[in-house]
Amino acid sequence: MAEDVYVIGTAMTKFGKYLDKGVKVLTGEVLELVLKDSGLERRDIEAAWFSNSGWGYHSFQHAVRGQVALSANGLDGLQIVNVENACASGSTALHSAWTSIKAGIYDCVLAIGAEKMYDNDKAKTMMMFMSGSDVEELPNFMAKFQEEERQRKEKEAREKGLEPPKVDAAGHSAFMDLYSIGARMHMEKYGTTQRQLACIAAKAHNNSMHNPFAQYIFPMTVEEVLLDREVSYPLTRAMCAPVGDGAAAVVLCSEKFLKQRASSGKAIRIRASVLRSGTKEGESDICARASKAAYEMASLGPKDIDVVEVHDATAFGELYQTEQMGFCPIGEGGPFAESGATAIGGRIPINPSGGLIARGHPVGASGLAQIFELVTQLHGKAGSRQVQGARIAMAENGGGFLGRGEAAMAIHILEGI
Repeated sequence: MAEDVYVIGTAMTKFGKYLDKGVKVLTGEVLELVLKDSGLERRDIEAAWFSNSGWGYHSFQHAVRGQVALSANGLDGLQIVNVENACASGSTALHSAWTSIKAGIYDCVLAIGAEKMYDNDKAKTMMMFMSGSDVEELPNFMAKFQEEERQRKEKEAREKGLEPPKVDAAGHSAFMDLYSIGARMHMEKYGTTQRQLACIAAKAHNNSMHNPFAQYIFPMTVEEVLLDREVSYPLTRAMCAPVGDGAAAVVLCSEKFLKQRASSGKAIRIRASVLRSGTKEGESDICARASKAAYEMASLGPKDIDVVEVHDATAFGELYQTEQMGFCPIGEGGPFAESGATAIGGRIPINPSGGLIARGHPVGASGLAQIFELVTQLHGKAGSRQVQGARIAMAENGGGFLGRGEAAMAIHILEGI
């Protein structure tokens, strides 16, 4: 039987906007932090999976990103695998590293992600996100949607006697439009309200107040979220993840390595690691499929989970995944969040870190930042955002779009030992 796999080190940089820092610098910062946290040296790392999605588009660094970023920081000569899987790149790197230990190939490996998303050229940043879709099909679909949006806004303005709002097409995110389409469909089918989405966003911002690594560290009320600038109805700016930069890393080891070299008191066992792809046709069921597989691998169910980090690129993303992961019935994600069930101290705390909405979303680092948060929670060291008694944690990280849902998704279940 394959050995268990353990997390013995995690780290992340503070997410933010760093025009003066490149991917090499961010990689070096988090590499030093994760080695310190694990108590290891560079020579102890047998292989590395490097997560990055946008460096090629941003700075034309393609093909050998991991070798370039890691060799610049004293880690080279070993197996380095480049991982690009849109917003799920970090969790895909983690899954791949986990697989190598499960297969008995390595005993101590590194999953590390760094990303530069912020640029003064907004159009450039938005095009980076667009590349995480079928670029032949998405433009026509979005052009139709955006024309309908333009007409809707003009009609609203005329009814109020106002000038039609100007649209910054260059800095507009097609992904936010895709999320807004999903939100509208959910509202029409189940009666979900914009206020319920605002409750999710306000929770994220208020949680991030206690997270020193978050990009946004300020509170917001539900009313402030609703009054923020509209991005794509029903989503306001405060309901959407910001653009930013950052890095995160995780060191994994085998049970043999743990007994010989590492401190078992810091180890977190990975009960499940699952990676799935979306489908082009039909309803999006990727999260339900991946969650089911993860629960079966871990011999657990939704009621066994104490704390969760989900991929909330928007507030609707959190609502939808809450349902798909089985924490509430389908269609009841809005009332569930509004009731306080997903707040710290609630029935199932979701995104105590502030999530992507407030912690930030440097694509290649986001999935690994989720693991950093959950390991911190399982160690009982999350301070004012600590989920009391947390022993089993779950992370969901989706990436890109295919059809009506994510193109890729990884789910991990962790257990404190």
